Amino acid sequence: MLGGVEMHQKAQIMDENAMKRALMRLSHEIVEKNKGAANLVFVGIRRRGEPIAERVCENISLIEGVKVPCGSIDIKFYRDDLSTVSESPEIRRASLPFDVNGRDVVLFDDVLYTGRTARAAIEAVFSCGRPKTIQLAILVDRGHRELPIRADYVGKNLPTARTELVEVRLPEFDGETGVFLMDLN
Repeated sequence: MLGGVEMHQKAQIMDENAMKRALMRLSHEIVEKNKGAANLVFVGIRRRGEPIAERVCENISLIEGVKVPCGSIDIKFYRDDLSTVSESPEIRRASLPFDVNGRDVVLFDDVLYTGRTARAAIEAVFSCGRPKTIQLAILVDRGHRELPIRADYVGKNLPTARTELVEVRLPEFDGETGVFLMDLN
């Protein structure tokens, strides 16, 4: 149930192995585009962007032998729809455990939809410093953009209807791994 609306599972889009393959491909693409990993820092958007960033960080450590600094940000303070998120949201400014100045920042999230979360995350990163570049890595791009936001790295493009929801399940939060297409009734 989402906001009082009943949902049912329509299809499984990715299983655990498909997710691993997509994240490994993203890892290779990030290293290739950035000509290595030396100047990279990863920022996962809370909640599901965090473990996705950590998995790609682990992959790059195996590929390049380099440990990319990995952190996460809470973007609630930077949302343009803050009043609709909660009556009294817990607001915290962004902070990262590393310096972003002059670095190539890769933002990670599970699903790209309207672009509002990505916009808020970009603003949050800029509140921490002035990076050389900000890139966006997404596990699933479902379309329906409201802002001119495009992901640099996409695990899977999945055209959806507005009555559908893409649900990324990770063991840290859901006890299972997979991507599911849900239908809102």
